[in-house]
Amino acid sequence: MRMSARGRLRSQWAALAISVIAASAACAGDASTPREAFVTNQSGQSLSVVDLATFKVTDEIEIGGKPAGIAVSSDGKHAFVTAPEGNELVIVDALTRQVVKRITMSGGPLGVAAHPSTGMVYVADWYANKISVVDPEAGAVTAEVAVGRSPSGLAVTPDGALVLSADRDSNEVSLIDARKNERIAGVPVGERPFGITIGSEGRRAYTANVGSNDVSVIDIASRTVIATVPVGRRPYAVALAGGRAFVTNQYANTLSVFDTESLKVLKTLAVGDYPEGIAADPARPYVYVACWFDNILMRIDTANLTAAGEVEVGDGPRAFGLFLR
Repeated sequence: MRMSARGRLRSQWAALAISVIAASAACAGDASTPREAFVTNQSGQSLSVVDLATFKVTDEIEIGGKPAGIAVSSDGKHAFVTAPEGNELVIVDALTRQVVKRITMSGGPLGVAAHPSTGMVYVADWYANKISVVDPEAGAVTAEVAVGRSPSGLAVTPDGALVLSADRDSNEVSLIDARKNERIAGVPVGERPFGITIGSEGRRAYTANVGSNDVSVIDIASRTVIATVPVGRRPYAVALAGGRAFVTNQYANTLSVFDTESLKVLKTLAVGDYPEGIAADPARPYVYVACWFDNILMRIDTANLTAAGEVEVGDGPRAFGLFLR
C-alpha cells in the first residue's frame, strides 16, 4: 500500500507542483517545553496530533482543502492551518481539538505565521503575490501587503517587529514592518526560496532554496546575504537547534546539518522519503521531520545526530511552519 501511495503522490507532485507548495519552518519558539506536534496531512486532509512524550498519535482532526501550512499561537491555544484548495485559513482549538473558525482567503493560501504578541496571523497568498494580515478573533483580513512573486514560507522576528516572506519566483525575501503592514525591503537570495527560519536571537534568517540546492544566510539588520551554504537536492525547510541548522532535502531523502557559526556542513543524515516540514524543540535535543511519501514524523537527536524514533501520521504529511506547541 505504501509504495502505491508514494507513486500516486509523485504523479500529483509532477502535475500540480505549484498548487501544493507551502510554508517552511517559522522562527524558533520560546523557552517553554512543547507537548505536542500538529502535523498537516495534505493528501489525508487532516491534522495529526502527536504526543511528544509517548511519540504516538493521539488525535486526528478533519480539515479538508488539502491542508499544508501550520502555525501555533504563542499561548499554545490555537493552531492555524492553511487549506490551499479550500481557500481557507482554518482555526483549530488545540485543547478541544475542534475546528472553531474557517476564514475565506483569496487565491492560494500557503505559508502561515503567528505574531508572538499581537495575535495577528499572516498568510502568504501564492497566486496573488501578497501577505494577508488576519485578525483571528474577528475572523477577518485586516490588511494586505504586496510582496514578490509566489510567497511561500513566512516567519516573524522574536520581537515582533518584522515579518519575513520567502518569495519563491522572485528569488528574494521581503521584509515587512509588522506595525505598519508595509514592505520595507527586499533581499535577493538563492533560486526559489521556499522555507524561511529566523534564529531565536533575531539576527539571522535562513532560506532553503530549492532551485539552487543551498541555504542563504541573511543578516537581518544589514539586509544582506552573508553566506551561502550548499546542501542536498531540493532543500525545503530549515530548523535551528544547538548552534546547528538542520535542512530537509526533498529529492535526496536526507537532512543536511551545518554549524551556524562556521557555516560548515557537519553531516548528512538519511531520513524518510521526501522530507519536508521540520521543527526544533526549544527545550529538548530533538528536531522533528515530516516525511511526505512515507507518511511518518521522524525524531532526530540533535546532540548525537542520529534518528531517535518515528511515528506514522496521516497521508501526505507536510507540516510546514511552527507545528510544535
